[in-house]
Amino acid sequence: MTVLVGAEPWSADGGAAGVLVLHGFTGCPQSMRGLAEACAAAGYAVELPRLPGHGTSVDDMETTRWDDWYAAAESAYESLRRRCDTVVVAGLSMGGTLATTLAARHDDVAGLVAINAAIEPIGAIRDQVRDSIAGGVTRWPAIGNDVADPEQKELAYDEVPVAAMGSLVEAVDALQPLLPQVRCPVLVLWSPQDHVVTNDSSRLLMERVSGPSRLVRLERSYHVATLDYDREQIFAETVAFVADAAKQRSSHVDA
Repeated sequence: MTVLVGAEPWSADGGAAGVLVLHGFTGCPQSMRGLAEACAAAGYAVELPRLPGHGTSVDDMETTRWDDWYAAAESAYESLRRRCDTVVVAGLSMGGTLATTLAARHDDVAGLVAINAAIEPIGAIRDQVRDSIAGGVTRWPAIGNDVADPEQKELAYDEVPVAAMGSLVEAVDALQPLLPQVRCPVLVLWSPQDHVVTNDSSRLLMERVSGPSRLVRLERSYHVATLDYDREQIFAETVAFVADAAKQRSSHVDA
């Protein structure tokens, strides 16, 4: 298994606050490296894992499913939790789905940053997956590199493994009853011009979580906003959010 240049996982030591950064479906750490580095530059510990089957080849990804990606995300979260007092989870697209699931299952998550997260169930895709598998179709055309800035390019696969997509669809369905268990603060970063995830995903997330949420519109960016025109705004908003989450957690412990 050869990891693509630029797709390597990345981590940084830091202080008492940590940030778990998660990339999207068929993508790799390259799309989130800028955010990870911005958090590290602010003094936070960072883990940016390469999810199983990603950043290598579509053949590799065909053998992986949601349980594999979630296990990797949870392992990285536990690693940060062992060395940090506060951990914020941040994710793009499927990374946002993973981060939201972690926040629902772990009461000690201090904050959630959801960047164009895949939250809304889509029955049409579920049906397409079923029909494709029944018809012997194992791959779809690519969904990556939805970026407005022509000088930026996402390092993502040029095909989508259908069975892997099916496992993501099932995970989004399974997430629905867990959303009210997200009690931490939530920062929702949303691109109205997203061509991959429905616009209702961010709205649904804000409506269903129990914790306080705030929406930031990314007017100039498409789906992979962390590489797009609004990327610096995303970095600044996330760094400030982590600082607030750490302060709130510290105040709660002191009380």
